[in-house]
Amino acid sequence: MLDKPAPTSTVRTSGPLSGFRIVEFAGIGPGPFACMMLADMGADVVTLDRVGAKKSMKSVAGRGRKVIELDLKDKAAIAQVLDLLASADALVEGFRPGVMERLGLGPDVVLARNPKLVYGRMTGWGQEGPLANAAGHDINYISITGALAAIGTKEAPVPPLNLVGDFGGGALYLVVGVLAALLDAQKSGKGQVVDAAMCDGAASLMSFFFDMTAIGRWTEGRDQNFLDGGAHFYGVYECACGHFVSIGSIEPQFYALLREHAGLTDTDFDAQMDPKAWPALKEKLKTVFKSKSREDWCKIMEGTDICFAPVLTMSEATQHPHMVARKVFVERHGIKQPGPAPRFSRTPSKVREPEPAEIAAVMQAWAGR
Repeated sequence: MLDKPAPTSTVRTSGPLSGFRIVEFAGIGPGPFACMMLADMGADVVTLDRVGAKKSMKSVAGRGRKVIELDLKDKAAIAQVLDLLASADALVEGFRPGVMERLGLGPDVVLARNPKLVYGRMTGWGQEGPLANAAGHDINYISITGALAAIGTKEAPVPPLNLVGDFGGGALYLVVGVLAALLDAQKSGKGQVVDAAMCDGAASLMSFFFDMTAIGRWTEGRDQNFLDGGAHFYGVYECACGHFVSIGSIEPQFYALLREHAGLTDTDFDAQMDPKAWPALKEKLKTVFKSKSREDWCKIMEGTDICFAPVLTMSEATQHPHMVARKVFVERHGIKQPGPAPRFSRTPSKVREPEPAEIAAVMQAWAGR
């Protein structure tokens, strides 16, 4: 059940979303990640979870908000949730289509109580369509968009972790949709449903490649185009030490620097943009990069306009001088993790740790709004 907090001081938050109030229905993957971003940007986010969930307070994606456990099968709890939503700016849920409606918390019911509410829905397949109620994961959602088929080796597609569907096509599109709807609600006084589907977002992320295909500059398949590993000047190479480096020397001036710093005097490298020459040139570059360690290549190429970087593990990334200088990673509860992004000059985002008094103040402010 929702606690009734005692009176306390006003909550002070920072970030461009300070003052916005969001109710999150607990889930996994893109929903929590989206709410992490909203909380980092200053929104007051309250997460409603099932009784006994006992979420880890060290969770990276769960940072910045208070978790309240309740039984959504209890009609009294549903009534309290509706009261909470009556004073919220946005709701985020990631259940299968129809679940919120069966709980009595569907858009029609909630928007009747709070017409200005932004109702954010996160699913893989979307709220309707032949697959809407089927189970799935990131790998499935990006499979039907053309994205997975374009990533990998000639032999087979390679799953790009779950970055493209869950987080790129899912969470980020949900955040964009919720923010756009909040802007509209401020002008119109009317909320709306944001249907963020991972397959929609992943398809949208493929826009550039549909564009390139239309003008004849992209071939369907893998390892045969200038951005999919086919070109010798855009790819990953193993070094003598067993570590890897990446190069992206697409532009002629960057390619010229690559040739200069790597000693590529062979005239065969003149054929930069000839796809027929790429396989042989790639083999030659493999031999070149295998001649030195990653550390050696960093001394030669890092910081130049070659478009070069070492391929780092997560633990190595936290120690890289550029990442350290920009404070890209922060430490929370003894755990290294990415800090808030993007950055704001006047209203900086930050990793928030709600204290009991702050939580009570948030709940009281919501109740009295």
